[in-house]
Amino acid sequence: MTTRPAPLDDVAKAIIEQLQRDGRQSYASIGKEVGLSEAAVRQRVQKLVDAGIMQIVAVTDPMQRGFARQAMIGVTVTGALEPVADALSAIEEVDYVVITAGRYDLLAEIVCESDDHLLELISTQIRSIPGVLSTETFMYLGLRKQSYSWGVR
Repeated sequence: MTTRPAPLDDVAKAIIEQLQRDGRQSYASIGKEVGLSEAAVRQRVQKLVDAGIMQIVAVTDPMQRGFARQAMIGVTVTGALEPVADALSAIEEVDYVVITAGRYDLLAEIVCESDDHLLELISTQIRSIPGVLSTETFMYLGLRKQSYSWGVR
């Protein structure tokens, strides 16, 4: 049984929305927008981070960092999904793993340096994980939208 997270109050939601617009915004400017002091915003942000409700990260463009190939790998599994998902998560080049319902049991996003690197990852690492039955690779040709500002409830 999964438990629902505690609902966020309006101030926490407003802080998250401010950071989704601009993650570099100062606590003082957020405080002005939400009606709190800089110290109170800092404390609220830390509580949200500590609770795992949000994280503050820098998002880079992999192409600008020398990673010429990105791909999503659809994985069909035999047996339990969680051990395979955990094994995929342990691969350094994998930056995203989800358990899904549909054609594939898992989806994993890979960022790597070249087509040869991608082939090596799929052939020697991913397909050798116990329980992996098959994979299908979707190579990214262009990024049209990437958003992290889906709001709060």
